Amino acid sequence: MSEVHPARRALVTGGSGELGGAICHALAAAGWHVIVHGHHSLARASEAAAAIVATGGSAQAVAFDVTDAEAVRAALDTLLSEGTIHALVNNAGIHDDAPMAGMSEAQWHRVIDVSLHGFFHVTQPLLLPMARARFGRIVSIGSAAAQLGNRGQANYAAAKAALVGASKSLSREMASRGITVNVVAPGVIEGRMAEAAFPPERIRELVPAQRAGKPEEVAALVAFLCSDAAAYINGQVIGVNGGMG
Repeated sequence: MSEVHPARRALVTGGSGELGGAICHALAAAGWHVIVHGHHSLARASEAAAAIVATGGSAQAVAFDVTDAEAVRAALDTLLSEGTIHALVNNAGIHDDAPMAGMSEAQWHRVIDVSLHGFFHVTQPLLLPMARARFGRIVSIGSAAAQLGNRGQANYAAAKAALVGASKSLSREMASRGITVNVVAPGVIEGRMAEAAFPPERIRELVPAQRAGKPEEVAALVAFLCSDAAAYINGQVIGVNGGMG
């Protein structure tokens, strides 16, 4: 266990997925009580929380649709009634890829609703409670696509790029209250989505490290950014991409 006080609580949106799960485990290992969020399925989030508890960590599960402002507010009110949420990892996000010339309006809106509007719906209600605690860590999971672009992902790249501007602005607003706001921007990371989009020869072509990253390599950085040791790292975009750019 690290220096994190055992009473500190972290909410990880999309915490029941592959990357989210790795982040939850890394935070639990660092001593956080982890609130594992599932977008659709409380069952999957509960399984992820149970796996953390089984390894000696502290966790609970919650489910709500990050695109539904009222549902988010109700869920957060309940969580805040149980105590302060000291860290938030905005990991919820989806792909719905298509070349923009053939992209439907629904595809555009759906991806931006989850990644960007979800960021606002979940982050905004937690800011004043963090300010009162004089401590807060907000880490949003961006993407190398936000800086580099990626064919078929104009919607996804737009949403993730918007997180950067929002996070940089928010970091300026909250820094004097002991709250840091950063973006971690993964490149090609092992998992179902990467396997579908990037065959091994394409990864060797794209990534100087010539391999996909591991979810744990992203999670380690997220856990560090949530720690006391990272108090002076604020408003930054940090890539975890094997040298892609």
